[in-house]
Amino acid sequence: MRILLLSAYDAASHRYWREGLVRHLPEHEWTVLTLPPRHFSWRMRGNSLSWAWGERERLSHDYDLLIATSMTDLSALRGMLPALARVPTLVYFHENQFDYPASGNEFQSVEPEVLNLYTALCADRILFNSDYNRRTLLEGAGLLLQRLPDQVPAGLVARLAARSEVLPVPLSEQSFQPPGQRGEVLQMVWNHRWEFDKGPELLLAAMRLLSARRDDFVLHVVGQRFRRVPEAFGQLRELLGERIGYWGHIESVGEYRRLLRQADLVLSTALHDFQGIALLEGVAAGALPVVPDRLAYRELFPEECRYRGDDEAAVLAAHLERRIDEKRSGVQWRLPDLRHLGWGRLADRYREVIEQVVAAGAGT
Repeated sequence: MRILLLSAYDAASHRYWREGLVRHLPEHEWTVLTLPPRHFSWRMRGNSLSWAWGERERLSHDYDLLIATSMTDLSALRGMLPALARVPTLVYFHENQFDYPASGNEFQSVEPEVLNLYTALCADRILFNSDYNRRTLLEGAGLLLQRLPDQVPAGLVARLAARSEVLPVPLSEQSFQPPGQRGEVLQMVWNHRWEFDKGPELLLAAMRLLSARRDDFVLHVVGQRFRRVPEAFGQLRELLGERIGYWGHIESVGEYRRLLRQADLVLSTALHDFQGIALLEGVAAGALPVVPDRLAYRELFPEECRYRGDDEAAVLAAHLERRIDEKRSGVQWRLPDLRHLGWGRLADRYREVIEQVVAAGAGT
């Protein structure tokens, strides 16, 4: 089967997914086109223009299936290359623009939401990495359509719901490793993008409270950094001093995996997370998750791993202090089993979906 795979904003989690897809479904002939994850507004609106004329020859080949990420401006791309309109299409949503925390610096426009809506409507099948992602898109699309002044066709949200299902981004088999040698003090890892939506302010506030009461812990703060880093990170490093372990991006995959295997806890303070691959990899390596009681985490982790309360910083600090005491007393934590999220379990379901979409397209 000849498959065209388009990743219009090839961020780390998108690359992780599409590389795994190609690697674990080698029976297909893949043509992969990607665009770099920068200049967000232009990339969202301009990917169809960039591809339709920059990659016109490759896009004009005969394909049995088109798989596109939700960042792809699929309706415009099909208009510029009508041959693509006849190819059965599967769209994968890593995230949606209807549920994203505002930083206060955005240009206020519904265009990203409309692009998500149009791309979803172009798809024969829609996949989401979590039920939270699916639900917030359907709810957000419904609210958007209600705000539009007139000439809005009925039943669009129901149409999307009927074509959609949840199929997570599978974890690599290398993620599942036995725990390593752990230190005497509690080892915690916060491993996310260094941006506001991952909640660095909450992390800082919780660490202020925890460090005022305890010093028997180490916090490793790792992940992808960008040119603009929230001030909370500098304040956090100054606050914790010698209690900081790894700091910043770890170039070596092997070294990063060793860190996860040695960690007692893997933390999230995210304001938004539609699946959380970095966190899941930490759990797969043997770390206990500590996550807010919201977002996709409710469907991923049991209640004892989630913290909630009006003052999240205080609740998180108290949760971490309890885990410190449990480690000192030798308590053995029950870790969530994530084997069902590995490629070994999910590859066949991806095969089934691909075959279904192609078969349905052939019958039209």
